[in-house]
Amino acid sequence: MLLKNCRVVDVVGLRDVRIEGSLIDEIGESLRRNGDETVFDASGSLLTSSLAEPHAHLDKAFLAERIDNPTGDLMGAITAMESNRKLITIADTIERAERAVHLMVKNGVTAIRTHADVTEWNNLDSVEALVEVKRRTSELVDMQICALLGWPLSGSNGKHNRQLGRSAIGAGADLLGGCPHIDEDPTGANVALLELAGELDCDLDLHTDEHTDANRVTLEDLAERVMQTKFRRSVTASHCVSLAMQSHDSQARIAEKVAAAGISVIVLPHTNLFLQGREATAPQPRGLTAVSILRKSGVRVAIGADNLQDPFNPIGRGDPLESAGLAILAAHLLPQDAFEAVSTVARQVMGLATTKISVGQPANLMLNRATSLREAIAVTAERPMVIRNGVVVSSCLAAVN
Repeated sequence: MLLKNCRVVDVVGLRDVRIEGSLIDEIGESLRRNGDETVFDASGSLLTSSLAEPHAHLDKAFLAERIDNPTGDLMGAITAMESNRKLITIADTIERAERAVHLMVKNGVTAIRTHADVTEWNNLDSVEALVEVKRRTSELVDMQICALLGWPLSGSNGKHNRQLGRSAIGAGADLLGGCPHIDEDPTGANVALLELAGELDCDLDLHTDEHTDANRVTLEDLAERVMQTKFRRSVTASHCVSLAMQSHDSQARIAEKVAAAGISVIVLPHTNLFLQGREATAPQPRGLTAVSILRKSGVRVAIGADNLQDPFNPIGRGDPLESAGLAILAAHLLPQDAFEAVSTVARQVMGLATTKISVGQPANLMLNRATSLREAIAVTAERPMVIRNGVVVSSCLAAVN
């Protein structure tokens, strides 16, 4: 296809962009149509890389009207979910999750990592549902399913949950997750998850320190154990909220270990701004991790949305640009860095190829009705076209002659 009259960041004037197969083939001014290629007029829209959602919970999407969280905190949401499992079926989960995927694709998302609850209450139901959604939407989006194991995980008490992890990977989950900070033995949970992921030869994405208790930080233990065991697969730590409650020296020490261990961090402003810090009166924490010092230490930091209109987060539009905007306000990221965190960096965390607007790059792209990245984030600009691997997956543009 040929995209005419695109605005490109840091380029003066409009450019035409030719896509051949799955790659950007040519960029120039007034390019002529080749043969029977399809031509679209971008009319000055901003052409950027597409977006990625590195941390979603598609199995819970759109449950806010059905399941209430009266306390508004993390444990309130967890309790609400588990006490209302009877209201959720596999078919219902498929419908809601697929609806969420289509919403995200329309907003420019071409890759999603979603967690799937794997607990004694719902067994492999969420994995089964999301594997089906992954199949149905395989031509639209790259999806990774992370089996979010319950607790406990270590010792004889954790045997059942560890076996559920094996079954989840066998059923089609791509990687393992868990919540060591909620476990009765947090360090034991870190050990168990690393050992299980090593056994199954899969990546890890852990819910880590999703609380504001300065006396509990499992992130440092995780980093030390990754280095000690020379764990060879990818490790991601999502949330890491209590890191922000540490002294500057402690933050720096832990961040350096996280960087040395090669652990990526995903910040989740939507949900953590809602759930965290409710118990504090003064000073009231923001509920986000220490983003600045992590980035300065060389840690790969991505931004995700986490939950979408459910007991953990009653709002959300399935739009990473909304997450980027929250990161600008709450984590003090600059617009360029915030955009990278929901696009290039998010894809890096997921182990996927990244895209630049240059010849030979993968054609994972989107058009934004904006003149700059800052404006695109500020107004969450309409995305008239989304392209994945050279194929249009969402568009309101008609081909031109």
